Amino acid sequence: MQKKKMNEAELIAHFDEAVSNGDLYICLQPQINHNTKRMVGAEALIRWNHPVFGMQYPNDFIPVLERNNLIFRADLFVFREVCKFLKSRLDAHKTVVPVSVNMSRYDIYNNNYVESIEAIRREYDIPVKYLRVEITESSAIGGLDLIKRAMDKLHEFGYLVEMDDFGSGYSSLNILKDLEVDIIKLDMRFLVGEIGGRGGIIISSVVQMAKWLKTAIIAEGVETQEQADYMKSIGCNYIQGYLYSKPLPVPEFEEKLDVTHHEPLNPSLKLVEAMDAEKFWNPDTLETLIFSNFVGGASIFTYNKSSQRLDVLRINEKYLKELGMNQSEEDILLENPWYFFGDDAKRVYLKTIEKAIESRDEESCETWRNIESKCCGDDKICIRTEMRVIGRADEEFLVYAMIQNITPEKKRYQEIFENDQKLMNAADHANVYAWEYIIATHEMRPCFRCMRDLGLPALVENYPEPVIESGLFPPDYADEYRSWLRQIDNGLDYIEGIIPLTVGRIPFHVRYTTEFDDNGKPLKAYGSATLVVEVPTEEGK
Repeated sequence: MQKKKMNEAELIAHFDEAVSNGDLYICLQPQINHNTKRMVGAEALIRWNHPVFGMQYPNDFIPVLERNNLIFRADLFVFREVCKFLKSRLDAHKTVVPVSVNMSRYDIYNNNYVESIEAIRREYDIPVKYLRVEITESSAIGGLDLIKRAMDKLHEFGYLVEMDDFGSGYSSLNILKDLEVDIIKLDMRFLVGEIGGRGGIIISSVVQMAKWLKTAIIAEGVETQEQADYMKSIGCNYIQGYLYSKPLPVPEFEEKLDVTHHEPLNPSLKLVEAMDAEKFWNPDTLETLIFSNFVGGASIFTYNKSSQRLDVLRINEKYLKELGMNQSEEDILLENPWYFFGDDAKRVYLKTIEKAIESRDEESCETWRNIESKCCGDDKICIRTEMRVIGRADEEFLVYAMIQNITPEKKRYQEIFENDQKLMNAADHANVYAWEYIIATHEMRPCFRCMRDLGLPALVENYPEPVIESGLFPPDYADEYRSWLRQIDNGLDYIEGIIPLTVGRIPFHVRYTTEFDDNGKPLKAYGSATLVVEVPTEEGK
């Protein structure tokens, strides 16, 4: 075979012959879930192998077919070959996966492409779920209305529509706003060379955007494990490229399909029914109005369960006010959220997210965070977070969180706790027991030391009878003690005396001080018992 790049005249002259003789054929390139290693689909690509001049590259012959209005016939040829392939597999009761075919601008501008492929599909009786139609970003430029009408027809017939080469042109976002595509195929030229960097930021943003649009996303042109792992880390598991397979002739693809598990391709994120992403991002909707003005500090973030990656997507003004320290929205959205957490706080926060995923309900936690500010320095604040999962796709979860800065409350609690500890330690050293007697209900609330040493419960009802029955008061002193409490009930402001307590009849100095309301009615009495220490005499030395 003499290998030669055919010129335009030769390509045109040999096109009909190529179709009839089988010089034109299709190859299928698998699309794989990098997380599960299962096949989710394939793309059909046209190839031309001339018997004399050899293999002709698509980049050489496709532009010639487009210029000479032959691409429509070529695209219908590919679609028919795909239907033949699917038909043979279905009739043999073998595994099939959805196959994507290309639709060029010329198919729409000059021909009835949608009606033509639908007629072929019905001829071969292929379920529409096994066929997808790809449009390129560039095909929509200059003919958006025409493309949109074609897409509407495709959707009416049940086809899924993919946008190919997303990000390769200059109007990607503008086109995506107007065209309701079902799948985005991401141009991996952003990751040529260094993984991450500015290109990585752009790709990560596109992946997050696709989740909000409830649109599946496939990374096309993935050639290295590093690229695939990076895409997985930012939430894109679907991969097409030489890392897994080059485009394969049908017999080779069938061999691969027969030994590879498969699964359906799912949208990147399924929101709960109450959540409408378009309304939430629209500044004029009630959802945005509530988020921005009528709730406390609130945020939306995504959480990847396998990698424990957390990305903050949106925050409101009150969120920044709760954090304080003159934080800006940029400070929060561009920084790795885990940067603000210590190891212990991160463990608590992760545990709470996992609980929210499992319970499908609201969960809360309190975590200390380190906040840095160029103007205010560094500070450590305590944040109470209440969170709920509002969407998920495989290992990716969308979480709504409300926060409250409880640092002053926690510091006051810490002071009270520390003072309480000091008081308990002092009481231990002084051998003092204390309690509170509520006069109206005859309830007694003992101190920690009373509960620890004497076995009293946190609340004693019908006081003092249960304590007398326990043997804490000797029987010969029980009536005297009852008399004390009757006097206190009647308004005595102070009483004290030495009473032997416990079965060992250990002497304690017992005191009561009464608290009255504004009308002079007794409310509470505060009691204490201090161990009586005998001072040794000269004779006892």
